[in-house]
Amino acid sequence: MDIERASHVWLRVVARAEGSPLSLEHVCLSCVESLPADAAGLSMITAGAGREPVCGVGLLADRMEELQATLGEGPSIDAGTGGGPVLVPDLTIPSPLERWPVFAPAAAEAGAGAIFALPLQVGPVRLGVLTVTMYRPGPLRPEQLADASTYADVALALILDARGGIEDSRLSGKAIDGLAEKRMEVHQATGMVSVQLGIGVDDALVSLRAYAYAHNRRLIDVARDVVDRRLRFAPDRDPDQA
Repeated sequence: MDIERASHVWLRVVARAEGSPLSLEHVCLSCVESLPADAAGLSMITAGAGREPVCGVGLLADRMEELQATLGEGPSIDAGTGGGPVLVPDLTIPSPLERWPVFAPAAAEAGAGAIFALPLQVGPVRLGVLTVTMYRPGPLRPEQLADASTYADVALALILDARGGIEDSRLSGKAIDGLAEKRMEVHQATGMVSVQLGIGVDDALVSLRAYAYAHNRRLIDVARDVVDRRLRFAPDRDPDQA
């Protein structure tokens, strides 16, 4: 590890916190301020290799997370499952379009030009992903990529401290409350659709994602409609909207 670089990044995050307890949001804020980035988001890997967003800064952060959650493909998903950084300096060239045929054009349409996903990893164990997005296409210079990787290391350290009982407030409050609520609603909706269609939960989640994508809606909003019984899935016909 580059000790000098790590020290500089930590100092930026501490300065951004302005005396309050350090949080993952401060990591995202400092990342956007110090890199040529328009958005930064952090997600944590959950059971079953799923991902749940914890915090995001910039309009593109939430949109990129939602697109990947809905479509089931994208750089952050690959970084979370493959373990290595996924660097996409231009979303409109053939390689990302071939790798993510649905996500890449949808992300470009949403305004993203470049996206960089960096895993939060300890040995073979992946705990989360830092995703940095820019409106304009273009690569990160080597020193900028090194800084982004260091921000991922800082986020990882905060997560490990919280899990070890150190400064639990770093991951408490609205971020975790929202994370738990969203996870519960999507899981509950998946179970309900599984029963309604008589299929497994994996296929039920695919059905939820497909409906959300086809209707240009967020996955969490579709899940809430199912849980609140405003939307019901039925075999051999389109879902009924109450």
